[in-house]
Amino acid sequence: MLIWILLLFIGGYVIGCFHGSLAAQALSGVNVKKEGVKNSGASNAAIVLGWKYGLLVAFIDIFKGFAAVAGLRLLLESGSFSTEMIWALLFVAGAGVVFGHNFPFYMNFKGGKGTASVIGVMVALDWKLGLLGLLLLISVSLATNYLVIGVLVLYAVYFVIAFGPASGNWPWLIASILFAMAAWKHRENIIRIKDGTENKVSSVFRKKTTTSN
Repeated sequence: MLIWILLLFIGGYVIGCFHGSLAAQALSGVNVKKEGVKNSGASNAAIVLGWKYGLLVAFIDIFKGFAAVAGLRLLLESGSFSTEMIWALLFVAGAGVVFGHNFPFYMNFKGGKGTASVIGVMVALDWKLGLLGLLLLISVSLATNYLVIGVLVLYAVYFVIAFGPASGNWPWLIASILFAMAAWKHRENIIRIKDGTENKVSSVFRKKTTTSN
């Protein structure tokens, strides 16, 4: 099983390295990694280029997480794997995608923060709870005016999937690792909220979506 876990993690990592920010750069001519808060995630694309580019990057990064896990599920469920092993392998592959997004080798291991990819993984793991997590992310972010608070709520739903529909020890262990990584990745956002300097969600929607930004 350890060989399966290693191979699936590497495969997920490779998929995760395909960033939506590359599409935004091709269309706008702007490398968002060098602007704004200097990461390649959807939130920074929205800050730098406007919400339409942010949505484009988010869609691509969500889709890669969904496609990797959903495709693997189709393969595993057609075999003779146990339920516990299926859940373990699905969570491992999803973790690989998030790590690939956050630490792509060709960006000197400095990528995004993994939120969009986690959404795609969650929807593939359990579409009802995945969509609930997405809706809570959006509603809490709009209500508080801070995306990072919505992200923390999203991970709470991820834990529900790990302890609920999933079975075995691997899902909750991986959920804990990804949550710790997300908290570490968002530590500067949390500090900026305390300092009153964090970009607010409302400011992103007011930003012009032009390539001259």
